[in-house]
Amino acid sequence: MIKIDSALLQDLSKQAKASARLRKNLNFHPRDEDTLQRMLNAMEPDTYIQPHKHENPDKTEAFFCLKGKLLVVEFDDKGQVADYCVLDPLSGRFGCEIPPRTWHSIISLESGSVAYEVKDGPYNPLIDKHFAEWSPPEGDPDALNYVRLLKQKLGL
Repeated sequence: MIKIDSALLQDLSKQAKASARLRKNLNFHPRDEDTLQRMLNAMEPDTYIQPHKHENPDKTEAFFCLKGKLLVVEFDDKGQVADYCVLDPLSGRFGCEIPPRTWHSIISLESGSVAYEVKDGPYNPLIDKHFAEWSPPEGDPDALNYVRLLKQKLGL
């Protein structure tokens, strides 16, 4: 049995804060080849997950916020916001599911935020994500400005 408690979330958040990318995954699936990928994903506010989609192979992805606040954004093919939600367990907004072939990104709105993520497998880093050309890549100097403008556009 895998147990998820406050101590585990705090430890994972501490590791995220200390990492260069300001996030840390803890996989529960034993192998990348598993058809169901399950993990915790601790994220800090200044991390950047470039908008992406999962297709060829198509994959559904679900996020449940266990701690903190997370913004999940869906985009159309031109990079315009199609839908969004703020996941906040204290406000009763726990999770969302992203269908295959849908551009999306997750943004931490609060330090110590942790999501439980479920995604179809298997995981192959070469084809898992198709990144949006209309958004800056991870590590680009414009990435944090892109997130700031996105949050401002959504009134957050």
